[in-house]
Amino acid sequence: MKAAALLFLLLLSIAAAVTVGAADLSVVDVLRSVGAHLGLPVRALPPLPDSIVWELRLPRVLLAALVGAGLAVCGAVLQALTRNPLADPFLLGISSGASTGAVAVLVLGIRIGTGPVDLATGAFAGSVAAFAAVLALAGRRAAEPTRIVLAGVAVSQLFSAVTSLIVISDAHTQDTRSITFWLLGSLTAASWTAVTLCAAVAGAGLLVCWAAATALDAFAFGTDAARSLGFSPGRTRLLLFGVTALVAATLVAASGAIGFVGLTVPHAVRFVVGARHRSLLPACAVVGAIFLVWADTAARTAFAPQELPVGVLTALLGVPVFALVMRRRA
Repeated sequence: MKAAALLFLLLLSIAAAVTVGAADLSVVDVLRSVGAHLGLPVRALPPLPDSIVWELRLPRVLLAALVGAGLAVCGAVLQALTRNPLADPFLLGISSGASTGAVAVLVLGIRIGTGPVDLATGAFAGSVAAFAAVLALAGRRAAEPTRIVLAGVAVSQLFSAVTSLIVISDAHTQDTRSITFWLLGSLTAASWTAVTLCAAVAGAGLLVCWAAATALDAFAFGTDAARSLGFSPGRTRLLLFGVTALVAATLVAASGAIGFVGLTVPHAVRFVVGARHRSLLPACAVVGAIFLVWADTAARTAFAPQELPVGVLTALLGVPVFALVMRRRA
């Protein structure tokens, strides 16, 4: 019953969020546009409102839902793997690596062949490079939570320093503004291509993590307990570290570094559904999606026509929620 209610609330949130903006649209208009593009026997909208729904708002809202869902699930998994309530998807250097890759593309104009590297491609390459550096630094003991957390902190600092060096040495005023906006999280570049890619990667990652839900429950009692229950702690951790890193890298490449979703949502959801990951992970995905859909909607409309980076709003909302959660835990 709770799952059905959450899914209905997510679908309602997506439909309602698409209607919010300068153009006057209704939920019926959104349904007509979607139905027409899906080949259903409905009366199509005029070209202009149809373009606003299908080309501008719907991809952005869907991308926000996917990013929110993926980051929330990754946060829940990493908190279980490391037994650290402060773990989030950027623990493995993903955010810092993506920032370095994006800045290198924007400022240095890195090119492959005859054309410039796409911003998302550069961010993804930077994320993968950062995670590879974390694994290399952790060495043979990469499966140990403390070891990989320390390696992640060190690599994050390294890539942050490289990003600052590039910005200070080569960036112009306009480049710096664009970089700052992207680093704080932005969904302005949403497209159907990004939605499709993020849906495929986040969906596959969620299935893998959900299949390992019993192992994640076992990790709550420690490595020895997990081993006694028949799980291989080292291999399971490495697999899930790799899956969460890939999902986070893909999402950050599409949206920039949006903080506090993966940190706050899992703690809030545990109060409602409990700590068993079989039910926790799907609930985190839906709640994370709803949270980021409305956060992005507020970010693009609260100060219209100027847009606020969504990462700023998630931090403003996430810090009080996290403080409340920690107070209740105490």
